[in-house]
Amino acid sequence: MSKENKPITVFEHEILRTDQGEYRLTNSQLEALQLFYGENGVPYYSLIHHGVRFNEYVGVIQVGKTVIEVLPKADKANPHDKGVKKTWRNVLIGMLHAVGIFDIHAPSNSNLRLRSNSILDLYFELFSKEVEYLLHRGLVKKYRKTEGNRTALKGSIQFAKHINQNLVHQERFYVRHTTYDKEHDIHAILYNALKLLSYINTNVRLNSSLGALLLDFPEQHDIKITEALFDKIAFDRKTEPYRNALEIAKLILLNYHPDVNRGTNNVLALMFDMNVLWEQFVYVSLRKHKGSYSSIAAQNTKNFWKLQSGYRSKMKPDIVLNKGSEDCAVLDTKWKNLNGYNPSPGDLRQMFVYMKYYGAKKVALVYPGAENRNQSGQYYDHSSQDSQHLSNEECGVITIGVEKDVKIWQERIGQYINNWKVNKSTYL
Repeated sequence: MSKENKPITVFEHEILRTDQGEYRLTNSQLEALQLFYGENGVPYYSLIHHGVRFNEYVGVIQVGKTVIEVLPKADKANPHDKGVKKTWRNVLIGMLHAVGIFDIHAPSNSNLRLRSNSILDLYFELFSKEVEYLLHRGLVKKYRKTEGNRTALKGSIQFAKHINQNLVHQERFYVRHTTYDKEHDIHAILYNALKLLSYINTNVRLNSSLGALLLDFPEQHDIKITEALFDKIAFDRKTEPYRNALEIAKLILLNYHPDVNRGTNNVLALMFDMNVLWEQFVYVSLRKHKGSYSSIAAQNTKNFWKLQSGYRSKMKPDIVLNKGSEDCAVLDTKWKNLNGYNPSPGDLRQMFVYMKYYGAKKVALVYPGAENRNQSGQYYDHSSQDSQHLSNEECGVITIGVEKDVKIWQERIGQYINNWKVNKSTYL
């Protein structure tokens, strides 16, 4: 493997440059990332002098044949330690599995090995397993309208085109008719995804399986891949097994940006917002390890403010426990390491508003960290303008230590939040 094609692994908020650092971008790779960034920008990274700085998004960006893996990190461990990178790669994959990103139908799901070089390889392997499952199950047929010259009269004859094309070929008929076969949009999408993966894949282990799938899959018509194409797909009893394969195909095809200038530095970005992933991970963990709460609601919306002649503004806390009851509690998840500092004033003000509008008995900010801590701070009494006295209104600060085993981590999340909910907290 050439130095230019060697995989690069960094953590969120780290920098890649062309002129310094353990890993370096080539000038052509930086140019591809700059073109991908464009005038409107992308949320995954920001441009700096001679390089890029990654944001709170994690996942993979493939530039040409080089895979740049961006991992999450919420501790102070040495980022250059290969063991630390392996741990956080497994944590990320485990979190994605927990929230359902990697749910697949393939019977070999239990044997799927997470020994890939990056999360991108895992996606490619998942897609190949899904398509293999569909082929073994039998591809569905659908009706489609076709027209053209035939030697037998079938369907309705199109007189204008028939006369124009068959004036001297009286043995042919130009007709429009209905065909029932395997050539339809769903299969065209999967076929396009297979061709793309066989072109951009850098994992030698997957080459043979992708090549075999292309040989077994029936050749399809050309189709323009757009968001609207996926939106118009309606699933029914026969096509429901295609859902996961189509979701992966959508993620890959819509996030692939070919290099129209040179054709060598195409960009594929499969990135996840860690704030959103952490919120979903905490939510599914609470649902899996339900404590003393009767209901758990995610992203519950409530009207907040409205101009007399304008639109309404809304508030949307991450998680609401026991909504509408006397012991209602509100949680807001933040993917950041406090490192011993207080939460930001903006986050504390936000939680105070949630407390008032939801009538919550308790509110808390939930962070990842190196250790488990469950603390609480009190808001100052706001009944008088210059009060220096603390009120009974409090906001919890829950830090949950990251576990290598994601299942154990989910259990700890359920335990610590339930303990915060039912027990009296210790004030800061």
